[in-house]
This record gives sequence, C-alpha cells and structure tokens, in this order.
Amino acid sequence: MNERAARRLARLSDALARGGSLRLRDAADLCGVSEMTIRRDLAAGEGSLKLMGGHLVRSDDPRYAPVYDLAAQQDRHAEPKHRLCERAARRIAPGDTLFIDCGTTLMPLAAGLPGDYSLTVVTYALNVANAVSVLPGVRLILLGGVYHGSSRSFASEAMGDAIGRLGINKAFLSAAGVHRKKGLSCFHFHEVAPKQAAIATAAHRLLVVDASKWGVIRPARFAGLEEVDEVITDGEFAAQDAPP
Repeated sequence: MNERAARRLARLSDALARGGSLRLRDAADLCGVSEMTIRRDLAAGEGSLKLMGGHLVRSDDPRYAPVYDLAAQQDRHAEPKHRLCERAARRIAPGDTLFIDCGTTLMPLAAGLPGDYSLTVVTYALNVANAVSVLPGVRLILLGGVYHGSSRSFASEAMGDAIGRLGINKAFLSAAGVHRKKGLSCFHFHEVAPKQAAIATAAHRLLVVDASKWGVIRPARFAGLEEVDEVITDGEFAAQDAPP
C-alpha cells in the first residue's frame, strides 16, 4: 500500500473511532477521491475497516459482526467473563435450581459451581451441560431438540413449556446486545423462547454481560432491560446497573 492510501485509511479510521458507520460516498468525499479508490484502499489494507451494505465500518466494532460462532467467541473478553461469573456465583444458595443460558459468557459460572450445594442446573446449551455433567453433587437437566452447532445449543417447540413447568430460583442470562431503549437481543432466533421462558419462570433473573455488549442491537430481541432483576456487568455501566 502506498503512503497516500495509508493516510486515507487512517483518516477514515479516525472518523469511525467512536463507532457508527460512514457511507462509501461520504468516505470518498472526505478523502477527496472516488469510491473506487476507497474500495482499492480497503482491498490493500490490513482489514481494520470493511464495507457492509455500502457503508464503511470498523472491523472490530461488535455491532457489525455478521454472525455468531461460539468457537470464535470463546476467548473474547475471557478475563472480564471470569470476573463477572465470580460475582454472579455469589448469588447462588444451597438447594437452588439454576437456569444457565447458552454462549460463552456463563461458562466460568457453569464450570465452577460448588459441588456441596445440592444444585440443579437447567440448560439448553451443550457446552454448559458438558461442564456441569462432570461436577459431583450437581444435577443436570438438559433440554433437547434440534442441535445448532454455531451456538452449541438445542431448540424445540416444546422447550418454553418445559421450562415453565420447572421451579427455577435463579436464571442466569446472557445477551449479545444490550440497549437501554431496544432491550436485550441475541444472534439466533431459536434462543428467544428458552430465554423468555426462563425470564417468565425464575424467581430472580440475572443478566451477566461484559461492557462490549452495551449499546449493541442484535437481530433477535428477547426482552426489555427492565425484565431482569439484576445486571452484573463491568466498565462504565457497572456503577449504574450492576449490584454492589
């Protein structure tokens, strides 16, 4: 890449530093070149910027991730997830029946459950079930159906009713997007029914999310932020929404 192209990409990156998107036409105008030149710059660049539907966005902006793949998410924000799950685990009492949602955020919670609490875990996530199944003294209820490999979770039409028939003390929920006005959302529509059933059934609903999920909207909305009782989070949102 030549120096002029590098300068153009740096200028565009600065323009998108606070997130959002920039129309290709506006990006070209900002740099004083044609849209084709911007396309060539992007092709020659290191991939920090990308085109989506005629708009330029930062590749590391989670709001524009096209798909969710659990394997790819496994190591993202790993340390914050462990810290949040340590805080979440303090809410667990002996004898509790817990709903543990799918995804990677709650894996440290599932893997670290105390074996002397006589706990029951309800989940539709295979990775959660695998972690819980090796824990002594923890009873597992795995809700089955059609398996979805991208999220390592199951789906069935009867799953919501099955959850509704259980007595759940605490539901630990995850979300791929948290927005104050638009609510809680995830990538996959098959996750909506079990999440909503857990929210409707559990005595106490806890949302566990790291700061990267805030301000993000994903395709499948499953609840409003006001439908959870407690938010366990980090970053600038912790003081406002998380318990002490």
